[in-house]
Amino acid sequence: MMKDFDDSSSPIRLNIGGKKFYTTITTLTQRDPDSMLAAMFSGRHTLCQENGYVFVDRDGKHFRHILNWLRDGVVPTLKDSKFAELLREAEYYQLLGLMDGIHAVQNKKKDDEEPNSELTRTDILKCIQSGKVRFRGVNLSGLDLSKLDLSFVDFSYACLRNVFFSRANLHCAKFKDADAEGAIFHNATLRECEFTGANLRGALLAGTNLQSANLQDACLIDCSFCQADLRSAHLQNADLTNANLEGAILEGANLKGAKLSNTNLKDANLQRAYLRQVNLRDTHLEGAKLDGANLLGAIR
Repeated sequence: MMKDFDDSSSPIRLNIGGKKFYTTITTLTQRDPDSMLAAMFSGRHTLCQENGYVFVDRDGKHFRHILNWLRDGVVPTLKDSKFAELLREAEYYQLLGLMDGIHAVQNKKKDDEEPNSELTRTDILKCIQSGKVRFRGVNLSGLDLSKLDLSFVDFSYACLRNVFFSRANLHCAKFKDADAEGAIFHNATLRECEFTGANLRGALLAGTNLQSANLQDACLIDCSFCQADLRSAHLQNADLTNANLEGAILEGANLKGAKLSNTNLKDANLQRAYLRQVNLRDTHLEGAKLDGANLLGAIR
């Protein structure tokens, strides 16, 4: 049965991978109006119901945490392994606020383990205003640098672990050999950035603009590039093991020598990408566009 939902205050029934939930349109749309859930129930789409339930083909184990966050904005307390599972669901539903909250909780846990930043956000702002924008080798771990204009800033060799760069303008910034493990870049502008040899293990780069960025020899293990724009990016010899590039645009990207073991390239655009001699045997390529890609010698 197909149905439009017009009354935002009326109850709605959801079937998430076999688990059933009751909520309202207001709950699903109000806290994060740019999310996929908000788009689904915005009234612009006609949804299919079965036995009165809207079905979503995802694991429902953590959906109660998502609903509770949508209701009151509180991130649950979970073990790190469960946080990783919840983060993947938050990425799927494009709940950017929840993603930020999960990383904030994880960073707080690491405060005793990670070295403290040498500078504060206020210090960074003063440096930007004065034109002193070189942070080579500086420890900035855990800082919130979201939404700042950091274009052309040199972060080479810096410690940037768990730094928040969400929605920042980092056009042409340099991260050569920087340690940015666990950093959050989602929806940031990273066009023409240099990440040569950088450690980005577990970094969140969903929705970023990485056109023509240089990621050669970078550690990109467990990174999320969902919906990222990587057109003409340089990924030679990068380690993308277990990385998630679902829906990413890799048109014209160079992946020569890249490690793609268990990499998720579902629905990715790989048109005219350079994939010669690349091992694609364990990658997920369902729905990927490979028109014009150079696959000479690739293992599939």
